[in-house]
Amino acid sequence: MVLLSYTVSAQNNNVLFVMSAADTLPLNNGKKLRQTGVFLNELYLAYQSVTEAGYAVEFATPNGIAATVDEESVNDKYWKNNLDVKNKALTFVATDSLFNNPITLEEAIEKRIDYAGLIIPGGQGLMVDLKEDINIPVLLKYFAVANKPTGLICHAPSLILTIPKEENPYLGFKVNSVSPFEEFVIERFIMKGKPESRKIAKQLKKMGLKYRRKLPKSNFAVKDRNLVTSQNPFSGAAFNRLYLEALTEYREKANKK
Repeated sequence: MVLLSYTVSAQNNNVLFVMSAADTLPLNNGKKLRQTGVFLNELYLAYQSVTEAGYAVEFATPNGIAATVDEESVNDKYWKNNLDVKNKALTFVATDSLFNNPITLEEAIEKRIDYAGLIIPGGQGLMVDLKEDINIPVLLKYFAVANKPTGLICHAPSLILTIPKEENPYLGFKVNSVSPFEEFVIERFIMKGKPESRKIAKQLKKMGLKYRRKLPKSNFAVKDRNLVTSQNPFSGAAFNRLYLEALTEYREKANKK
């Protein structure tokens, strides 16, 4: 598959959301299993932001399996007591036909030219399946080479690690993700167990990216060229602002061609 050849359409108005289809997370070397999935507010707030800005959204998962919502993410604390938005999010995942009938990652690759941008919401589920899926580095490299906005939320920046260092287009980029202390809190007090894939910040730095973070629960995101990454479920406002900024920049450049 040739990734370096692509065309840009100034009329392009679609954003691809890639989501995990995993619903179970092994902990403590498989001794414990925990329910997992996509983190609801990381998905819905990003979806709400791009659709309100006039973009259409298409969802893709491994094998086209409908995504599961991480039960932890329904907790009111992640919504800053904005129950109206949470209820809209719950209604959305229960009833939206596109969300519940995603395309496969292979189909998304075939349609890659149709998308103006890519967003991968967080949640521990992606550490189970997307982290091991051969289609993820293909998609990430395409969007990087095409300079299309790529948004990776909370745990999703770990997917940059799926690209071998010698061909990784994001080396030297500033990047954010769930912080080491937040990982510790999640493992110790929420999941009460350790997943196999962890220490994301350390791995990103070792790969050659410039890791940035703020205090736990900060509303924090980083934009470096076409890449937008954010820290946690409380970073939605920062992520959405920077991602829409990246989309605007991309569209302006496309319109000049």
